[in-house]
Amino acid sequence: MPDTERRLGKLRALLKKDNLEALLVTNFSNVTYLTGFTGDDSYLLVTADNAVLLTDSRFTTQFEEECPDLDCIIRNYKKKMMDILKQAVGKSKVGRLGVESDSMTLSLRDAIAKNLPKVELEGTSGLVEQLREIKDAEEVAAIRTAVDLAEKTMGVIKASFRPEQTEKQIAADIEHQIRMFGGTGCSFTPIVGVGPRGALPHAPLSDHCVGEAGTLLIDWGALTQLYMSDLTRVFITGKISPKVKRIYDVVYKAQRAAINKVKPGVKMCDVDKAARSVIEKAGFGKRFGHGLGHGIGLEIHEAPRLAITEDRPLKAGMVITIEPGIYIPGLAGVRLEDDILVTRNGHEVLSTYPRDFESSIV
Repeated sequence: MPDTERRLGKLRALLKKDNLEALLVTNFSNVTYLTGFTGDDSYLLVTADNAVLLTDSRFTTQFEEECPDLDCIIRNYKKKMMDILKQAVGKSKVGRLGVESDSMTLSLRDAIAKNLPKVELEGTSGLVEQLREIKDAEEVAAIRTAVDLAEKTMGVIKASFRPEQTEKQIAADIEHQIRMFGGTGCSFTPIVGVGPRGALPHAPLSDHCVGEAGTLLIDWGALTQLYMSDLTRVFITGKISPKVKRIYDVVYKAQRAAINKVKPGVKMCDVDKAARSVIEKAGFGKRFGHGLGHGIGLEIHEAPRLAITEDRPLKAGMVITIEPGIYIPGLAGVRLEDDILVTRNGHEVLSTYPRDFESSIV
């Protein structure tokens, strides 16, 4: 079970700093992070001395199992969410209420304002998300399990490659294998790109077959215990040109340069720069158009973000991806991605699946 009291305590300190009496948490992942509750369509009202979950009768038993010590208001079919929100805010005597501007729709904010006319609404940004950036031991352990599931899965998938296999079939096999190993499923729809389709960083799945080209890019991850992993490998499935081999070597070198840069205090933009400079010096700078990486956890893309525009420092406890890539339309795309834990003295590469060129040959 997550240490919800510690997490709520840290959030309350942020609310006090921002002179807010309470925060209405409406982002699903944030509610789960703060309570351990996994039911959807539910809100959490956090005040200086209490936290109240607002949900409906579909989740009565689930609530009792997942967070029995948490205060809760459960609505039935006769009431709307705004009814029990008004009840909870009124009981707490909140005059200034923070709302999550990053994820809340304008229509929801308008509805809250209409139902709470005497309450001042204050938009907030990233209050819970900044807490989620730093993973505790339980979260790191869950991510390790997700990484392990993903790697075991790819071992089976690689061993079963067939020339007639399509991108869609490989993606379906990945989902199936993760579940066979005990995972919840994929952390996102796998990206599978045969040959030139690997040059599409987020290529939609198609009926192109493995045997059509000499390279196969697979971006995949496993979901388990609510946490996710995110890996990418390029497999050599046939004859390739010297240019593709060179691209692979450059990306491999760039990724190692970036990983070696990771430690507390280093600016995120400098980690991006470490990889990007390698690619630029090799003459492929214009072929690396996205940021270097992102945080992973309850969501597959969450804070922090590793990009040339981010000058914040890395902190111990962050779990990030390092994923440089070179994409040549009509030829191939090469991206290598691993999951990295920022430790007190440096970093730990959580993923161990081989990424050198020789290991990529099928």
